[in-house]
Amino acid sequence: MEAINYLYGALGLAYIVPFLFVLTIVVFFHELGHFYAARRCGVRVEVFSVGFGRALASWHDKHGTEWKIGWLPLGGYVKFFGDENEASAPDSDKLKELPEDARSDTLFFKPLWQRAIVVAAGPVANFILAIVIFASLYTLLGQRITDPVVGTVVENSAAARAGMQSGDLIVAINGDEISTFTQVRRLVTVSAGVPLEFSVERGGVVEVLRATPDRVLEVDRFGNEYHVGRLGVAVNADKNAIRHVRYNPLTALWMGAEESYFIVEQTFIVLGRIIMGRESAESLGGPIRIAQLSGQTATLGFVALINLTAVLSVSIGLINLFPIPMLDGGHLAFYAYEAVFGKPMSERAQEIGMRIGLSMVMMLFLFVTWNDLARLNVFESVVSLFG
Repeated sequence: MEAINYLYGALGLAYIVPFLFVLTIVVFFHELGHFYAARRCGVRVEVFSVGFGRALASWHDKHGTEWKIGWLPLGGYVKFFGDENEASAPDSDKLKELPEDARSDTLFFKPLWQRAIVVAAGPVANFILAIVIFASLYTLLGQRITDPVVGTVVENSAAARAGMQSGDLIVAINGDEISTFTQVRRLVTVSAGVPLEFSVERGGVVEVLRATPDRVLEVDRFGNEYHVGRLGVAVNADKNAIRHVRYNPLTALWMGAEESYFIVEQTFIVLGRIIMGRESAESLGGPIRIAQLSGQTATLGFVALINLTAVLSVSIGLINLFPIPMLDGGHLAFYAYEAVFGKPMSERAQEIGMRIGLSMVMMLFLFVTWNDLARLNVFESVVSLFG
């Protein structure tokens, strides 16, 4: 009980409410993507649920779809006509008994391209949501821009070893154009121990310097610890190098797409480092970690919480595209097999795949939850209880 009380203290109401706010928005738009695509393709939608379990509230629309809010707000689903369960596994016995005129209402009997669109629409909706949120922030609030000019160089730092000097203008990193100091900081932060090529303008001449950001442990204002890359340069303190810019909607949409792409790119980089053993898997987090981050971010203001919603929307959209049965990517993998071989994978093989996928998802869930509990020192609380 003491451990439970400790966990509740770490994740109290101030954390739970922002977490549910963020998760509900992300899940709703994900399922709305499936729902909209299904309706457009003529698939009958039986249930649209945000949350699982018994419904706290429910209603039916004019098309007969039941909309409901489940008591366990940790996900959601859309159930199509002919599905056996919430994972969109087809009910073979039910489908065989369907009359010909009813088969057109099921996803199972739709053309392959329509099935693929319906399945992919969920993750796509998450990406669209993120892009729109980022674009709205760029348009309505704008962005504080600081020119990528080196102010001071820390002695014995990665920048000092590379030969950087105060006044250097960083114009590119690994060949990618740089226009703000924020871009420099963000790329360096995720590149600990990774050699980078900095194109710097000095005295009107562009030079290429090679620096490997040091791996350091940082602690944020909430006490969270992170291993990040550090170059060892400070921003130019000249006020003339700082400006506030608002962007027109089209430019903002493009920047929102770039921001979403950056999150996807960095996710694959981090996963690659974990697989290669260059990054600890302890950095992976689950629902408890998301709740903690949501609560902490909420203390910084509504804008910060909305920004976190966009980041998580990209992450959930990407994860759902992984080719793991039970996820949208797993269904797309089955459809890819059907497209290549001209026939669906056998029901037995799909059933085995679903079981393997469920096992993988559950193992990942348990692993990240273990990480979350360890990060909150819950295990130490249990040990002290019996010590």
